[in-house]
Amino acid sequence: MNKKWLPAIGIPALLAGALAACGPAAPTPTVPIRATPPAAGPILINGAGATFPFPLYSRWFYEYASVDPSARFNYQSIGSGGGIKQVTAKTVDFGASDAILTGEQYKAAPGIQMVPIVAGAVVPVYNLKGITQGLKLDADAIAGVYLGKIKRWNDPALVTLNPDLKLPNQDIIVVHRADGSGTTFIWTDYLSAVSREWKEKVGTSTSVNWPTGLGGKGNEGVAGTVQQNDGALGYVELAYARQNKLPTASVKNAAGNVVVPTLEATTAAMADFGDQMPDTLARSIVNAPGAKSWPVAGYTYLLLYMDQQDCAKAQRLASFIKWGLTDGTRFATELDYAPLADNVKAKVLERVSKITCQGKPMGDK
Repeated sequence: MNKKWLPAIGIPALLAGALAACGPAAPTPTVPIRATPPAAGPILINGAGATFPFPLYSRWFYEYASVDPSARFNYQSIGSGGGIKQVTAKTVDFGASDAILTGEQYKAAPGIQMVPIVAGAVVPVYNLKGITQGLKLDADAIAGVYLGKIKRWNDPALVTLNPDLKLPNQDIIVVHRADGSGTTFIWTDYLSAVSREWKEKVGTSTSVNWPTGLGGKGNEGVAGTVQQNDGALGYVELAYARQNKLPTASVKNAAGNVVVPTLEATTAAMADFGDQMPDTLARSIVNAPGAKSWPVAGYTYLLLYMDQQDCAKAQRLASFIKWGLTDGTRFATELDYAPLADNVKAKVLERVSKITCQGKPMGDK
């Protein structure tokens, strides 16, 4: 055989000639092509919102991975304002907020439910050279500083509250949140409760027109700004203050007692309102009247729709909430968050049990 022509004709041509000599070929049966199913893996549940509970949520998500390996949580700590916007737009599976939704926000998200998870303390933090403990504040002093009326550390109002401290003749650098924040909601809710001037001029919201001060993004941004500026005074969640070793001020409460921010004082503030939890499951607990209560406290909430569309995610999210409010409470107390009172927890668990998926009880899915 002359091998020089083989490349020109090619092997397929030779096979075709051989098959033609044998007669017509039988038709090739059509076999449907099936896609290979993806390997089973954890179900990703996306959330976004409050920085106030972020230390707790981070711990919970880590611990819950061993309880239910099929659920994986991705949470973006972007502030309550961002969480409300994203859950309203349904770009996340749940939101998180320390701020109570307004009537307009409820209307924009039909079927949304606020689910209280724990209560926490918002605390004044400061940076004063040579003074790392013992600073005392009251409602008038805090309002005066944030209204821009008390400008220096040796102001008579502060000196009177702190006779045992040598407060410097130094400017107060006021620090506040720059983003929409539930921590700010709790802080301004307190100021509105104790100062008529604040209530009329500034008010309560996740974001306000601050009369004075520097802005920091997130609790971490406020903590960092305070740490970097001698003479600074700001506010953060208690766990952030402790994690960043920031000195915290004691505050005189509504009963006239100077109280240190602790888990016990936060729990006392929650208890002052007893079972006064409305059907919305959302209420303010600032300026509590009890003798031992921390005055700047608030609930933090998950935001979710009572009728879910993704049943697998809905079941895991509901199970996670139930776990957090029961077995997960030990991690909350470790981080100085106050677990819900038993009567409030019962109301919350009963509401969570009514979550549906595509209009049907999840047990039917």
